[in-house]
Amino acid sequence: QLQLVESGGGLVQPGGSLTLSCAGSDRAFSAVTIAWFRQPPGKGREGIACVSYPDGRTAYADSVKGRFTISRDNAENKVYLQMNDLQPEDTAVYYCAASAWIAIATVPRTHDYDTWGQGTQVTVSS
Repeated sequence: QLQLVESGGGLVQPGGSLTLSCAGSDRAFSAVTIAWFRQPPGKGREGIACVSYPDGRTAYADSVKGRFTISRDNAENKVYLQMNDLQPEDTAVYYCAASAWIAIATVPRTHDYDTWGQGTQVTVSS
């Protein structure tokens, strides 16, 4: 069964940047749609970006559009989330997830994704 592992979280000052990575455990990773979600403290999980399979198109939530970029490297079995101009409201646990049936680029919804990583903490604070 496909497994996902996130990395790259940490503490960053407002206005700073981070790049998160999501690594897949096997080649099935390159044949599914991958999304990033986040869950701020005390709040629900929000879908923020996805890169679809097979066409590789991307979609973003309004809250991150223009600041975050999702990309995938199928040769490395990885998906990245480049995050720029980070703000305190971006503080959250960030999760990557895979969907075996979503094949279009749309703002991700939790119930469409069936494989999840363990999450990585991103804290934006001065």
